[in-house]
Amino acid sequence: MSNISAQMVKELRERSGAGMMECKKALVENNGDLDAAMEWLRKSGLAKADKKASRIAAEGRIVAAQAGGKAVLVEINCETDFVGKDASFLKFSDAVADVALNSGAANIDALKAAAYPGGGSVEDAAKALIATIGEKIDVRRMARVESESVIGSYIHGGRIGVLVALKGGSEELAKGIAMHVAAMNPAHIRAEDVPAEFVAKEKEIALSLMTEKDKAKPAEILEKIISGKIHKIVSEVTLLGQAYVLDTNMTVADALKKEGADVVSVVRLAVGEGIEKVEEDFAAEVMKQAGLR
Repeated sequence: MSNISAQMVKELRERSGAGMMECKKALVENNGDLDAAMEWLRKSGLAKADKKASRIAAEGRIVAAQAGGKAVLVEINCETDFVGKDASFLKFSDAVADVALNSGAANIDALKAAAYPGGGSVEDAAKALIATIGEKIDVRRMARVESESVIGSYIHGGRIGVLVALKGGSEELAKGIAMHVAAMNPAHIRAEDVPAEFVAKEKEIALSLMTEKDKAKPAEILEKIISGKIHKIVSEVTLLGQAYVLDTNMTVADALKKEGADVVSVVRLAVGEGIEKVEEDFAAEVMKQAGLR
């Protein structure tokens, strides 16, 4: 028990929604392995789904620019929420989005090296802003989508950005699906995109949760029950299988079919995905901004 930290228990609780004691037991039973403990909880019926998400730790903004058949998303990070709302930071990030679109930059290195309005490169402009603001500014990620058909873009609160390219359909539909992706964050587009390993693992978990009475049923009946459960799970993790957020009486696939459209590509960026940040309380953050720490 000594090598099971409170932080590990906290993380497992956030992922599983299970109680503290159950999480402790799961970690002990699985020698501190978080993934194995999560699976153990699910097989025990104590966790319905894995709530693990990329850690959103950094501050900053997702910006978009679009013209013709081209669209870009750019993530620009800073250290605090204060700077994320600063006028000079907002102006800089908007300008970088325009540079990303118009320069044709295909990746973040090309974007940093691209010419910035007023002289120098995007990276030079970022360094100048750092000198002014006193915080690290990082032009971290970008995504580009080009399509001869329809592109929809959606930015939610400056923190989540989505681009959706459709074959057929309308700009309104493309934007609606982009809003859906921002809200639901599906792991895959179609059922065939779901890895076989994921399906096999879900079958194993579904079987372990069945009663002895159900397990005693004929093999073909058992297979139908399991297949129904797997179909539901796969629908929940795929864009086309999910209920459409703008009209929950239909799936996204139904909404596309209605307009004779199909999804070509989807890109979703959220501020700070995958970045670890040291947590500070509000008072400490204010003191830091005021130069008192």
